[in-house]
Amino acid sequence: MSISIGSKVPSATIKCVKDGDVTEIDTAAYLAGKKVILFSVPGAYTPTCSNTHLPGYVADAEALKGKGIDEIVCLAVNDHHVMKSWAADKGAVGKVTMFADGSGVFTKALGLELDLIAAGLGVRGKRFSMLINDGTVETLDVEPGSGVTVSGAEACLAKL
Repeated sequence: MSISIGSKVPSATIKCVKDGDVTEIDTAAYLAGKKVILFSVPGAYTPTCSNTHLPGYVADAEALKGKGIDEIVCLAVNDHHVMKSWAADKGAVGKVTMFADGSGVFTKALGLELDLIAAGLGVRGKRFSMLINDGTVETLDVEPGSGVTVSGAEACLAKL
């Protein structure tokens, strides 16, 4: 079952890449006490994720923070080495925190996994965004197709 508006973010142990540093975190504890936009991509370095989704948040980071967002977090079922390199390659360091959910434990706990085994990509995460306030989901926008319409930075800005 998928997480819903009003739910508390589940606890999972994953790697966090912030400002170029990698630490192990508990997701529920990390997201408590702040206002966060968390968006998920099916995979680092994949076309839509690299060309549209992450770059939109990098470009709009200051505008989002100007609307009261404490932190912008990108979630992907990739390891922390990939997420750290991707953040550096896309200019996200210092703007977007990367949640490296290498085994998909957090994504599965959210109930937002995406089976891409037939495409040779394994189990990944759905493309979505959510506004989390003190660990509670206030908005949840899951993409209906393969594009970036409801979960991109522009859509989040429009809702704030």
